Amino acid sequence: MNEDNQRIRYRPQPIDTSGVVVPGHLRELSETLAENAHEVWAAERMRDGWQYGPSRNDDAKEHPCLVPYDRLPESEKKYDRSMVDQTLRCILKLGYRVLPADGRNGEVGNAAT
Repeated sequence: MNEDNQRIRYRPQPIDTSGVVVPGHLRELSETLAENAHEVWAAERMRDGWQYGPSRNDDAKEHPCLVPYDRLPESEKKYDRSMVDQTLRCILKLGYRVLPADGRNGEVGNAAT
């Protein structure tokens, strides 16, 4: 089977997280994680020689989203938030818990257990 046939047959099967409820303390944490995801993405692109440009240009390595998170269009923030939300839901679905470092439930912290 050649590579093209493998791509055609690929059917994504993400873990079903539709019934998972994200607790309030994690929803508060989500925006920080979304911002960090953008920072990680931007740092990787810049390390690879990309820079800000008014429109995406792969040949010139320019991208309009190489800006601070607070300057991103809402549609881009929504993408980052969605990835974080799905990751948190998956963590919970798989039986893990994310709690503040001091063990208090319901408050934002900085450690996962």
